[in-house]
Amino acid sequence: MNDPNGLVFFQEEFHLFYQYNPEGIKWGHMSWGHAVSRDLVHWEQLALALPEANEVMVFPGSAVVDWQDTSGFGRGKEPPLVAIYTGHYTRRPRQNQNLAYSNDRERTWTKFSGNPVLDIGEADFRDPKVFWHEPTRRWVMAVSWPAHRNVRFYGSPNLRDWSHLSDFGPPGATEGIWECPDIFPVPMEGGAGALKWILIVNVNAGASAGGSDCQYFVGQFDGRRFAPDRSAARPGRPLWADWARDFYAAVFWNDVPASDGRRLWIGWMSNWDYAPDVPTSPWRNAMSLPQSLAVRETPDGWRLLQRPVRELESLRGQPVSIALKGLGSQAELARLDGVVAGPCELSLDAEPGSDSVFDLTLQTGAVEATTLRVDMPNRELTLDRTQSGNVGFHPKFAGTAAAPLRLIGGHLKLNLFVDTSSIEIFANNDEAVLSSLLLPSAGSRRLSLRGLCGSVKSTQLEGWKLASIWGPRNDGP
Repeated sequence: MNDPNGLVFFQEEFHLFYQYNPEGIKWGHMSWGHAVSRDLVHWEQLALALPEANEVMVFPGSAVVDWQDTSGFGRGKEPPLVAIYTGHYTRRPRQNQNLAYSNDRERTWTKFSGNPVLDIGEADFRDPKVFWHEPTRRWVMAVSWPAHRNVRFYGSPNLRDWSHLSDFGPPGATEGIWECPDIFPVPMEGGAGALKWILIVNVNAGASAGGSDCQYFVGQFDGRRFAPDRSAARPGRPLWADWARDFYAAVFWNDVPASDGRRLWIGWMSNWDYAPDVPTSPWRNAMSLPQSLAVRETPDGWRLLQRPVRELESLRGQPVSIALKGLGSQAELARLDGVVAGPCELSLDAEPGSDSVFDLTLQTGAVEATTLRVDMPNRELTLDRTQSGNVGFHPKFAGTAAAPLRLIGGHLKLNLFVDTSSIEIFANNDEAVLSSLLLPSAGSRRLSLRGLCGSVKSTQLEGWKLASIWGPRNDGP
């Protein structure tokens, strides 16, 4: 599996479609797989939704609830659900945008007989994200024009007929091609309902840590054009949603109820540098944790905040809390051995000095270690997985990744989710995220804290074992 597609909420279900090869664990025969959840934590796998057919693969796209049946696909009293996807032709260089619709809660789909609905005659023109723009009373599509490093906007009254509105690009990261765009209003932190628009542009090659990654722009959208804030549009100064190697193609859920009030998204947890070779079987690749988004005004400009969804707290066991002077001793940290032995959540709140450098390390057995380095003089948070386990399956897998680091109110706060084969780190009160695959050997795991220079006034640690999301119906990896 790879990119998430068609994220939409309908009748108490979060729908997650995704790029999927039903015939193997390498890329090919791309189709839409399908899973649903009522809590964003426990997922039920459903039948293949949109299969490859007639030498046309089903590439990424989006899904909407057509509440007013503008498309005319409705049957009966319920609104139709409409998927907008890219058709990728395997026998000739052509990509275009197509529709499919469902009248049974997205359990079965019918491809529109009038496809394609948008075709500009190019080999690379893909990944439509569609949403209803209420002020202009029309559907808006953001679609990538990859080789041009461009996002094109189109408008439609009915999802079938599209007219060009504007283009955006190419500021930010332009070394790689642009893919999987998304655009949505996101609340300001503590802004009493005020919104900023976030334009997501996923970039395949040239990311901060190498390979593919997700960049964003903060600004405003008037239904026709996206206008980035000046601080968010400097050429060669991209803003990354994730600073490590394994977060890509992230997109928002459509139609989350206003009563919920959140902007939610999920990303694919891998990197195109090595995704086809990750040594797992019979499955390959996974999604990130779902996250709730906001924006915060910082000394460097507006920044995206990504918070693990609150529903994940349902997996927590009993907390284990440790209050340390400085970084404490290994004997004190041993109280967390039972927590870190399996999937867990860890929270760290430290008061480091301006000269402080220290390592937080997860060790597996005698030689394997994943290390997070706090470097206050250089204002960097560095994740090192060079000794984390199996790193030799691909030459680009081993390495380090660094995120900007700042204290807020004199405190450094980190939230870590450690799974069997991944780690997701939320830093700077959710301003910086590092998501990384890990492939450790089976064995005991323990946590260590080691000061390298400077001082740390105090450290608070809290940890929870996390229950498995895999129930008797889903015997997963």
